[in-house]
Amino acid sequence: MQAPQGQARLGVDIGGTFTDAVLEAGGQRHTWKELTTPDAPERGALAAIDATVRAAALTPGDVGLVIHGTTLATNALIERRGARTALVTTRGFRDVLQIRSEDRYEQYDLDIRLPEPLVPRRLRLPVTERIDARGRVCLPLDEAEVEALLPALEGVEAVAVGFLHSYVNDAHERRVGEMLAVLRPDLSITLSSAVSPEMREYERFSTACANAYIQPLMSRYLQRLQDELRGRGYGCPLLLIHSGGGLATVEASRQFPVRLVESGPAGGAVFSSTVAQELGADEVLSFDMGGTTAKVCLIDAFRPQLGRRFEVARMGRFRKGSGLPLRIPCVELVEIGAGGGSVAALDELSSIAVGPESAGSMPGPACYGKGGGRPTVTDADLVLGRIDRARFAGGAITLDLEAAEAALERHVAAPLDMDARSGAFGVAEIVDENMANAARVHAIESGKEVSRRTLIAFGGAAPLHVARVAEKLGVPRFVVPSGAGVGSAIGFLRAPVAYEVVRTTFQTLAGFDAAATNALLDAMTSEAAAVVRTAAFGGALQERRTVFMRYAGQGYELGIDAPVRPCTPDDAALLRRSFEDRYRALYSWTVPATGIEMLGWSVVVSTPLPALPPPPPDAPPYRPAPQGTQAVYDPDDGAHHPVPVFWRPDLRPGAAIPGPALIAEPETTTWVSAAFTAHLDARGYIVCDRNPAPVPTSAASPPRVSVGALP
Repeated sequence: MQAPQGQARLGVDIGGTFTDAVLEAGGQRHTWKELTTPDAPERGALAAIDATVRAAALTPGDVGLVIHGTTLATNALIERRGARTALVTTRGFRDVLQIRSEDRYEQYDLDIRLPEPLVPRRLRLPVTERIDARGRVCLPLDEAEVEALLPALEGVEAVAVGFLHSYVNDAHERRVGEMLAVLRPDLSITLSSAVSPEMREYERFSTACANAYIQPLMSRYLQRLQDELRGRGYGCPLLLIHSGGGLATVEASRQFPVRLVESGPAGGAVFSSTVAQELGADEVLSFDMGGTTAKVCLIDAFRPQLGRRFEVARMGRFRKGSGLPLRIPCVELVEIGAGGGSVAALDELSSIAVGPESAGSMPGPACYGKGGGRPTVTDADLVLGRIDRARFAGGAITLDLEAAEAALERHVAAPLDMDARSGAFGVAEIVDENMANAARVHAIESGKEVSRRTLIAFGGAAPLHVARVAEKLGVPRFVVPSGAGVGSAIGFLRAPVAYEVVRTTFQTLAGFDAAATNALLDAMTSEAAAVVRTAAFGGALQERRTVFMRYAGQGYELGIDAPVRPCTPDDAALLRRSFEDRYRALYSWTVPATGIEMLGWSVVVSTPLPALPPPPPDAPPYRPAPQGTQAVYDPDDGAHHPVPVFWRPDLRPGAAIPGPALIAEPETTTWVSAAFTAHLDARGYIVCDRNPAPVPTSAASPPRVSVGALP
C-alpha cells in the first residue's frame, strides 16, 4: 500500500507507558518515544508525531499517511470509563449478560468473581419479538414497545440492540435501529448483527454492548485527533490498525471501535511476521514486551495465528473465561501483565509477584523520579546493571539508581532478608519465568512446538529479557531487529488494509451445497472489498477464506482454510481432509464414522503486503571494540562484574559479539547472556545463537550444560 501524497509514512502507537512514533521516507527511518499522557492520549501522540517529523527535517505536508494504534478502547473497557449504555433485547433474554455461558473458570471456587456486565439490569430493556434459528419470524416486532422505551433511555448515551437469532435474520434489529435513530438522534446505536453476526447470543450480546459502551468515547477521540492533525497541516489520510492486523478508515473504526482493542499488539505481530519473512524463518515465536504487558504470538509460514475470540477485564489472572468475551477478528496471542512498568511486590505467601498492576507513565517506575515509590521491572533491570542509564529512551529520561534500589529494598528485599541486588534478580527471574511459561502453555494449547522456534524480540523491555526467556524455553536462536524498541509502530507501516466479513450458515459436509455456498461467499467478498477500497488507494486486492467446522454434537468449531475459487461438490472431500488434519494436529486423533458440520464462513479481503527489498549481501565477520564496560549483576557470587557495552548505531553488519555483553541503542538495550553469541546480519539485525554445550572430558564425568552468568 502506498500513500496517496507525499513520500513519508508515519506510524504512532500509544502504549501504557510510552507513545512510539516511526517515520519512513526516502529509505530512512526516524523514531521517537514520548511518555504517554493518560488524561488526553492524543496530546502525547501529537507530540511524538511532531517530534518525529522535525527529526526527519520534514514538514507536515511531506507526510502522505498516518497509521495509528491505541490502547484507549481496551483501557476504557478495563477501567469502566465508557458511556452509559442500554441493551434492547428479546423479551425473556435480558439476563443473558448475567447468566453468561454458565462456564466456571475456577470449578470449585465458591467465591468465584466474574466481571459485572457493562449494562446494568435496569438498562437491559426487553421488547416483544422472536425469530427462530432458520430466520423465520415467530413473533413480529412490537413497535409500540420500542417507542415506550424512551423514558428508560433518559440519560443514556449509547444503545446496543441484540435479538435472538439476528445473525440469520437481522430485520428486527435494523428496524429498531431505524426507530431509535429517529426517536433519539443523539444516540450511538450498535446492532449485534452488524458488529458480530454469529451464533451464541452471550458472546454476540457482549460484543455489541462493548462496542456501544466505547463508541462515544472513541468517536470523540478520533475526531479530536483528526482535527488536530489537520490543524497542524497534516492533510493526509489517517488509518487505524485493528485487532486482526489490518488497517481501517477512521469512519469504519468509529462504527466498530471494539475491533481496536488489540491494535498495538496486532501491529507487533505484523512486525514479527515481516522479520520472519526476511529471515526465512518458518516457525517463529513473537515476543513483545513493552511498559505494561508482554505479548507472545505464534507465527507459522510468515503469518500470525489468528483467532475469533478475545477477552478483556479478566477477574482471574490470565484465566480464560474470567473476562468479558469479544467475538471479533484478532491476532491469537497470550498477554500477561509483565512489562517494564509492572509493579513487583510480595504476595500473601511472602513470594515475589510481578504485575499485572503497572506504574504506567505517571508516576512510572521509581527510577523515573516522578513520584513513583514502588519497584517495577525497569527498576530491577537498572539495579542489575542491564540498562545504560545515560542513554535510556534516547537520553530523554534520567534514571535514578538510588531511588530504584530504595524501592526494591523497602518492598521486596528487606522483608525477605536480602539485599536490593538479590531482590532485583528475584524480580527479573519471576517475570522471565512468567513469560516463558505463558509461551509454553500457548504453544501446547495450539498444538505447536516451541523449542525449535526462532524468538523475535521487540518492545522497549523485551531485548533486556529475551536471552533469559530463550534459555528457559530452550530455543536455539533469538533475534532483535532494527527498531525493536518501537516494533509495533513499525508493524503499522507493514500492515495491509483489510476487512473481515463473517456469516453463520449451518450445513452438513455430507450435504454440502456448492451453489448456495458460492452465492454466500460472493456476497461476503463484495461487502468486504467495498470497505477495503475506501482506503486502498487503488491496486489489486487479495482474499482469504475460512470455514468453521466441527464434528456433529461438539460445542465448538475449528477454523479451516478454504480455497479462494468457486466451490464444487468435490470440495467436500477436500474440506474433510483439511479438517481432519487440523483436528489431528490439535488432539492427536480423529473421530471416525462421525458427521462433520459447517457452521459458517469468514472472508478477509486485503491489499497485498508490501514487497520486501532484496537482502543485502553478507558482510565479512569482525570483532568490534566495546565503547566501555558496565557492571552487571552475577547471581553466582552476588556481585557486579564488568561487561562490555556496544553502541548499536556504531556497529556494522558482520559484527560478532560473544556474551555476556550489552548492546545499547536509543530505544532499548539488548542483554546477551553467556549462553549466546551475537552477530549483526546483513540487515543490521542482532542474531543471537546458542553456544554449543561443552564436550564431556570423560565418561566418568557427565556433561554439564553451561548457560553462563544469569542476568
